[in-house]
Amino acid sequence: MSGRHRYQGHRAQSYFVADEDLLTELRASQRTFNGAYMRTALGNMGFSLTVLRLFGRLFYRIGIVYAVLAFLLCVCTFFRARYARHDIADTHDPDDDTLSLLAIPTVGQEHKKSFGRPFVTAGKIVAVVAFVVAGTEIALFVLILQL
Repeated sequence: MSGRHRYQGHRAQSYFVADEDLLTELRASQRTFNGAYMRTALGNMGFSLTVLRLFGRLFYRIGIVYAVLAFLLCVCTFFRARYARHDIADTHDPDDDTLSLLAIPTVGQEHKKSFGRPFVTAGKIVAVVAFVVAGTEIALFVLILQL
């Protein structure tokens, strides 16, 4: 059973959210964290297609750089979605409370209902996205200087 996520004691495939507040929280989390990466990737893909269709051959490499950025952001979206599954899963070891120690307590939410594990930023994924975008900016700068 190791490696499989359980949600309130249920397997991931058979989990049905009955609590309206939890369902709202899950949808907001997916929309905010997973959707933001995908919307950014789709926006970059649209911009790359615009550059490729409207401008001449001189700008083809710039359009391709944006298409590569969009693809890499889609890959980051996939990993961010996998990370989000861990956020709402049941804790694997209730005695291990190290994640709760890393989380910053929210002022005004001390006695509210807790949904899943405490929120901790997906730092590795954010660092990868920052690296990908920085590499893209450097590539664009080099390409613009070559024009």
